[in-house]
Amino acid sequence: MNSINYNLTGTVFDIQRFSLHDGPGIRTIVFLKGCPLSCQWCSNPESQDKNPIIMYKKDECLHCGRCIMTCKRGAISFDNNGFINRDLCNGCGECVNACPSGALVLKGNTMTVQELIKELKKDATTFRRSGGGVTLSGGEPLLQYEFASEVLKACKGQGWNTAIETTGIGSSKAIEKVIPHVDTVLMDVKHMNAKKHKEFTGISNENMIKNAMRISQISNTVIRVPVIPGFNYSVEDIKDIAEFARSLVGIRTMHLLPYHVYGQNKYELIGKNYALNNIKPLRSEDLEECKSIVESYGFQCIIGG
Repeated sequence: MNSINYNLTGTVFDIQRFSLHDGPGIRTIVFLKGCPLSCQWCSNPESQDKNPIIMYKKDECLHCGRCIMTCKRGAISFDNNGFINRDLCNGCGECVNACPSGALVLKGNTMTVQELIKELKKDATTFRRSGGGVTLSGGEPLLQYEFASEVLKACKGQGWNTAIETTGIGSSKAIEKVIPHVDTVLMDVKHMNAKKHKEFTGISNENMIKNAMRISQISNTVIRVPVIPGFNYSVEDIKDIAEFARSLVGIRTMHLLPYHVYGQNKYELIGKNYALNNIKPLRSEDLEECKSIVESYGFQCIIGG
């Protein structure tokens, strides 16, 4: 085992326990801040900015004004559209500390590797009994690749299974430092057409396609497809993705993730608009034809993942 820099810091915006769908066994998911994509259906929009961000729950606000008096940057006012001027706010969190009702929530905390591992040790018994472990998610974990690498090495040092949820976007150095310490890579593949991919995510898929080929050679990889009406919910799009998956090394399983709106309310909390308001969520049964297509390429297909 290589030496581990336990003092290295990263930005974490959530830790979710008892997950059953993000790797084998019962998992604890560590969500890292920052993502170069801006997918229109993103269920964690608070993750996209690499810096801490304040969520405002207006229904819980007492209108006491303590946060306004506390903010040194003058970013908070009842006259502001959305209450917080996002151009002025630097996510320092002082307003959160002053809020008596919990209407303001800080998303993004700086942690050392040592602090994070200490927190994860609370779940060590669950990992051991279930064959589970730790999954890094985001955001895009490869964006904080130095921190992700040290965390994964420390997890392996504890004997825990490791997984990562990634789009595969990142530098060669990021892949070299992170992926060798991952037991299972859960890789999003969204669309094979670069223009359509950029239209809905803000970025081309070229780097991700290139890196998917490389990652599949290093670690056990599962392809996961968020199926979005108007974007890739078609026979041809699913065929294209399955064809690509077949060109990779050792892919045996694909997950089809039905479009949902679980994160839609978060957009208002961070002062953003949700772009897909008129699209209805998909049910598992809506993906049966897509599942048959994937299976025809020789893959095990799981709806929901």
